[in-house]
Amino acid sequence: MRLRDYIEQSFSNLWKKKLRTSLTTCGVVIGIGALVSMMSFGEGVQKNVTDTFRELELFNYVGVFPDAESAPGESPEENQPDEREVAQRRILNDEFLEEVMKMEGVEAAFPELRFPAQIKFKDKDEFGLIQVLPAQVRQFGLVKLRAGDFYTSDEENSLIISDSMLRRMDVKEPETAIGEEIELHTLTVDSALFNPASLASVLQGEKLPFAQESYTFTIVGVAERTGFGGPMPIRSDVMIPPGAAENMKKLLLTSLWDFFESSEQNEGYSAVGLRLSAPRYIEPVKAKMEEWGFKTFALVDQLTEIKRAFLFMDMFLFAVGMIGIVVATLGIINTMVMSILERYKEIGIMKAIGASDGDVKKIFFFECEVIGFLGGVFGLALGWSVSMIINQIANSILAGQGAPFTDYFSFPWWLCLGAIAFSMLVSLAAGIYPAIRAARVDPVVALRHD
Repeated sequence: MRLRDYIEQSFSNLWKKKLRTSLTTCGVVIGIGALVSMMSFGEGVQKNVTDTFRELELFNYVGVFPDAESAPGESPEENQPDEREVAQRRILNDEFLEEVMKMEGVEAAFPELRFPAQIKFKDKDEFGLIQVLPAQVRQFGLVKLRAGDFYTSDEENSLIISDSMLRRMDVKEPETAIGEEIELHTLTVDSALFNPASLASVLQGEKLPFAQESYTFTIVGVAERTGFGGPMPIRSDVMIPPGAAENMKKLLLTSLWDFFESSEQNEGYSAVGLRLSAPRYIEPVKAKMEEWGFKTFALVDQLTEIKRAFLFMDMFLFAVGMIGIVVATLGIINTMVMSILERYKEIGIMKAIGASDGDVKKIFFFECEVIGFLGGVFGLALGWSVSMIINQIANSILAGQGAPFTDYFSFPWWLCLGAIAFSMLVSLAAGIYPAIRAARVDPVVALRHD
C-alpha cells in the first residue's frame, strides 16, 4: 500500500465513527492544551526575568563587601593578618571609589547606602526604606521612571519615589506627585539613652531609644519598584542624591553591624556597587577585589542557579500537564481496541487477501497519528487561547494596582512545533498495543466471526 492509501483509509475509518473519534480527539486536545499552557507560563516567567536582567544590564553589576573574617567583634588572635595582607587591605570609602573608577571596564562605582525613615505626603504616613544614589545612575537605565525625571545633581534637595509607595498613600496618578513637597522623618539613636533614667524606661518598654529628624524634599520623579525582577542595587521606596543625604542625621542599616558599631568603629561603607561596561570585565574586576581582601557578588555567577530553578519549575509544570496526556492516551487505546472488535471480520478479510501483519499495524498507527496530529494542532490553539484570556484577566487585575502590562505566557517556535510532535508521538505510543493485537488476528477465525 502507498502512503496515500494509508492516510485515506485512516480518515475513512475514523470518519465512520465520528462521535467516538471526536471525543477521543477532544481528550488529546485538552491534554495538549493544558500542557502547552503550563509550559508557556514557565517559559514566560523565565523570559520576563532574564529579559529584564539583560535589558537593565544587571549582568554587568558587581557588589563589593568587606571580608566577613574581619567582622566586628572578632578577637585579634582569631585572625592575625600578615604584613602583605595589611598592605593590600582597603576600606570601602571615597578613596576606594576613586581608585576603582580608574580600573578598565568600570563605568561607575557608588556606595549602597540605605536607611529607614517615616515618609509623610499629604497627610499620609508610611514607613519606608531610603536609598542613596548618585545622579550618574540615570545614564545606565537602572531606574525606570513612570513620571517626571531623574535629579541632575548630587546636591539637589529632591528625590524619586516609587509608584508602589504612592499607591500606599492613595495616590493613583503618579504625574500628580511631580513637584510636590514630601517630608522624610529619619531615625537616630537618642543620646539620652545613656542617661540611666532613660535607659531604664527603654528596658521597661516605656519608650523607644530613637529620636526623629525631619527633612523636606521635592519629588522630581516616580519610579517603578519592580522587586525581584528589578535591578539588584535598586530596591527601595525612595531615592535621594548623596549630597542631600550627607547633611541628614540618620541611622544607617546597610548591615546588622551598622546598628551596633560606633562611628569610630564603622569605617567605610558596608557595600559598594560597581557598574561595568561589559560582562567580560566581571572576572578581572572580581579577582582584583578579592586580591584587595573584599568579598564580591555578581548576578552572572548565579545564572546557573537561576536556570536550575527554572528547570525544576518547568519539570513540575510538565508533570502536572502530563496528567491530561495520560488520560488522553487511555482514551486512544480504548478507541483503537473498540475499533478492532468492530472491524474483526474486516481485518480477517484484509489478511486473507494478502495483507501482512505490518500492513495491519500501519493502518492502526496511521489512525492514531491522525488523532494525534489533530489533537496537537487544536490543543495548541486551545492552550494559546486560554493563556491569552488568563493573561488579559491577570493584567486587568494588576492594572488597578498600577502594574505595567506583562506577557506572562510565551510561545516560542520550539514549543509550538514540539506540542504537535509530542502529541503525535504519544498517540503513536498509545497505538502500539492495539496495532499488535490487530496484527495477531487469525483470518480463519475472523471470517467465521459473527
